[in-house]
This record gives sequence, C-alpha cells and structure tokens, in this order.
Amino acid sequence: MSQNVAETTGAKPVQPSIAEANDAVLRRFPFDDTQDMEDARRGFLGTAREDLVKAADGRTVWDLGAYGFLDQDCPDTVNPSLWRQSRLCADHGLFEVTEGIYQVRGFDLSNMTLVEGDRGVVVVDPLISAETAAAGLALYRAHRGDRPVTGVLYTHSHIDHFGGVRGVLTDDDVRGGVPVLAPEGFLAHAVSENVYAGTAMGRRAAYMYGAVLPKGGLGQVGAGLGQTTSTGTVGLIPPTADVTRTGQQETVDGVRMVFQLTPGTEAPAELNIHFPDFSALCMAENATHNLHNLLTLRGAEVRDPRVWAQYLTEAVDLFAGACDVAFASHHWPTWGRENVVRFLSEQRDLYAYLHDQTLRMLNEGLTALEIAERMELPPPLERAWHTHGYYGSVSHNTKAVYQRYLGWFDGNPAHLWEHPPVEAARRYVEYMGGAGEVLRRARQSFADGDFRWVAQVVDHVVFAEPDHAEARALQADALEQLGYGCENGTWRNFYLMGALELRHGPVGTPTGTASPDLMAALTLDQLFDALAIRVDGPRSWDADIAVRWNVEGRDPVTLHLRNGVLTHGPGTGPAAPEPDAEFTLDEPTLRALLLGTLPPADLASRP
Repeated sequence: MSQNVAETTGAKPVQPSIAEANDAVLRRFPFDDTQDMEDARRGFLGTAREDLVKAADGRTVWDLGAYGFLDQDCPDTVNPSLWRQSRLCADHGLFEVTEGIYQVRGFDLSNMTLVEGDRGVVVVDPLISAETAAAGLALYRAHRGDRPVTGVLYTHSHIDHFGGVRGVLTDDDVRGGVPVLAPEGFLAHAVSENVYAGTAMGRRAAYMYGAVLPKGGLGQVGAGLGQTTSTGTVGLIPPTADVTRTGQQETVDGVRMVFQLTPGTEAPAELNIHFPDFSALCMAENATHNLHNLLTLRGAEVRDPRVWAQYLTEAVDLFAGACDVAFASHHWPTWGRENVVRFLSEQRDLYAYLHDQTLRMLNEGLTALEIAERMELPPPLERAWHTHGYYGSVSHNTKAVYQRYLGWFDGNPAHLWEHPPVEAARRYVEYMGGAGEVLRRARQSFADGDFRWVAQVVDHVVFAEPDHAEARALQADALEQLGYGCENGTWRNFYLMGALELRHGPVGTPTGTASPDLMAALTLDQLFDALAIRVDGPRSWDADIAVRWNVEGRDPVTLHLRNGVLTHGPGTGPAAPEPDAEFTLDEPTLRALLLGTLPPADLASRP
C-alpha cells in the first residue's frame, strides 16, 4: 500500500476474501493471450514530449503520465482483468491504423481519428476538450506534416466526440467552407443531454470517472472505456451537413465516406463510416473492446440492445466484405477481415443475448434484481476479452433492459408506496434494535467477507443518523472492499468515491458540460424548456404571469407561468393569454436575457 495515498484518503488494506477473489481471476481467464497488447501498440509512431496538457490559465487538463503505475504488476487491491484493460487504454500517442488513417489515443477518454485527404486531414471525433484535441493535432502534424483540417465529422452526440472541436477548427474555418458532418438529430440530442439533466449527470459523472480519486492501486485505475475525462474547454461548432440515411455517400477533401445510421444504439444519434478507399470501417462507439452501457451510471436515455444488435448485423452485411480493419472512437483497432467479422459478430451476440434472456426471464416473472443475479454469458462470449463488463456490466445492463420494457416497478404491491430513504432507514434501524446492534452484527458480516450485505444494511444507519461516525467508517470500509474487487471500472470508481465522501465529506461536481457553445446551440424552444425546468413549482403555485416576446424575424411567443408550470406557445391566437408584459427585441437580446447574461434592468437601455 502507498503510505501517502493511505494517509491522504484513509484507504484500508484489502481483505483476504477480496484478495483471493482477485487471484482467482488470474486463473479463470487467458492472461497469456497477448493479442490485444500487440494490437494496442501496432502502428505506434510516437507521443508528446511533455506529459501535461494545460489550459490557458495554466491548470492541467490532462496528464499523460498519470497512469505510468500500470506498467507494474497488478496489486491485490485491483481486479486483474480491470488492471489489464486499464493498461491497454493508457497507451498514448499517435498510431497508424492503415496508410492514410491515424489515431490519437490516450489523450482523453476517447480517440481522435485523422483521415488524410488530397490537401489536408479530416478529423473524426475531436475529444472532449479543446486543449487535448489541439495537443493531439499537434502530435499528428509533428509526424505527418502541417496539414490543414479540411473537414470534421462527429460520429455521435456524446460530449467526448465533439467537445474539443475548437482545438482543431475555428468559426472562420467553417465560414471559409470547411464542412462539419454529423448524423441527423445530432445537435438536438447533444445539447439537450448536457442541459436538461446536465447538473445531475455531471454530479454522477464525477463518481463514475472517479474525478477526485488518487491515481493508483488504491484509487482510480481507469474507467474501462478509457482512463478518465479531460477537464478543459468544452465547445461545439454546429454541423453544416447532416447524414440522413444509410448508404449516403459524401466526399470531403477527396476522402470518400459511406454512412450507416444507427440511431438508438450507443447514442440517440449515431453513425458508422466505411472508408472504401482505405478498406477501413469506423464503428463509432457501437463496437468497442468491452461490454458497453445500456444505461450509463451517470444517467441517460435507456438504449435499445435489440436494435443495437440489428445494426451490428447490418454493418457486417454492408461492409465486412470490403473491410481489412475496423476501429472505433475508443480502444484499439481490429485487423484482418476474418477477425473483424468475428469481433462484430460477437459484439452483436453480446447485446442480443442480454436483451433476449432478460425478456425471457421477466416474462417468467423474475424481477430486475433476480434477473441480474441469474444472468450469465455463454462461455464462448465470456472467454472473449472484448465482451467483459469494464464499462457497462451484465448486472446493470440487464436492469436497464427490464427498465426499458417494464419501468421501475417490479410488480410487488409492497413496493408501490415505500417510505423515502431517510424515513425508511429510521424505521429499519429501530426494528433492528438500534444503530449499535446493527453495527455489531455488520462488523461480524464484514469479518465474514460479506461486504455487499454490510454496504446494504449499514446504509440504513447512515441515512437514519448521518453523523454516526462508526456507521460512516464501516460503510466506507465495505464500499472500499467492493471497489477493490470490481472488474468494472465505473463500479470501482463509484464505490471508492463513496468511501472517500463518507470519510472526508462531499466532493461536489468538479466538471460541467453546459458550456457557452452548448447553450448557444439550443433552439429557442429548447431554451424555453430548459428555463421551465428551473422553475420552483411550489413557490410559484399562485402566480399567473404571461409575457409576450415579439422577436424580430419570428412569430411572437408567449411565456405563461401558471399553476407552477412555465409553458410557451404562440404569441397570438385563441390559446394565447393576454400578456402582462410585452417586449419587442432581437433574438440575441432575448437569448442573453434568458441565459442571465443581460440583467433585466439593462433591457430598457438597449438600442
């Protein structure tokens, strides 16, 4: 154990049962299979000279050297399978996928792909932050020449695939004719996901990626899909062209692309790309070297594994016969036509199996928790490293399928109207004989290695008596042991972040995604919807206020606050209430007013 980390975080040694379980993983899986290691290093051209990527104000937004400890042997505080995956994801630098296609990997949670054209380079998925994207582009140019960016393509609507765009492209570039391509629906989903529930998602994401955990065997070792998220400047340049159908072909700077739309898979708006002149297939985030999320722990719309599997079948049918390499916006490529077909087919079978077997068991009357406990992958799938639950997991993905079809209710009437956590916890603790008796029994369960039960039962004491020091300490110790045993990187981070908070207090939300670019990309309808979410309903029950906005170049809009609900609709007509106030202004002024950058008192002084 690192003494400094232990002293800083209060981390405890691994318990024998967890150490033994981690050791059993070494014997269960083929750790002597080195193909992934060879593929992850294949085509390596070099990496940055400096480890730190910094923002303009001098703060570090990415540290290339932070995961150097993964070159050591796996300690008993980490699941060896997760350690293996994290070591693979931590490889950083510029890599040749095939002649003319290059990837910057290990500079952020995601990969940035660069496809060389006639004059310059087309950038696919420019990472999360402008600073990491700029560093990746500089690395590419150091090895391949100072080629201009002649096109940008977003494969889907998650922030790690567009947020760094201003590190590779400017508004002047776009005005000068550089195209930005994205799947149909990209902009609406990209901005709504990060604004409507962005605060809650950001808070959960801090736990999911272990934002404040120390890097190392006692703390954060990765997140399965990548190591962690960069913390630089998030931006968005809206697409100039949409991909609206499968089979659509576009040529940018001589780079021919054939698209497959895959809505409802890993993102609501997503696509795969075949590069016929390179015999290469980009799978976006639809086929990566792990089991992905059907419902990410940070929160999102539940994804559909049935259509996900169908689109993977379609990708094989459409492109595998003319594909010598498949790569994605995470992890490393797969080379060889036969290997590509096997990889995509196994990924397809993975999502289809979880979907079909969850449906079979829920139709037999099992609840989500029962299905999650019973679900096992077929041995051929379990033996494949790329099906392991490093990011998604079999457990929470089966619960997501259940939720997609049946919602939160498990059919047991006793669960229809349960007490909320604090009230239920007080009653549980009283029934169990008080906090002291619960902790006495829980300490014995801890000694027996039943950490899962300790976390579940002591949680009641923590909620019933939040300042109970012994309960917080025991709960932290149990969560920590559960984290030490996790193969899933995000589960480990959640457990260890929970332990850290119990020992040291709330950690807050270190990063946010609602950048000025994202807010500016909201339509007026989306902006009004986002404003409605912020209304404190109970405090405005008695209000009845209507405001009409006469926006230059648009039809009038009326905002109406009534019954604690802020609605918007046509400014005139039979359904429009008589306004209490009326404003005539241009759209930029209205946006500034609604976003809070223009104080209402200053409105009268505007020209």
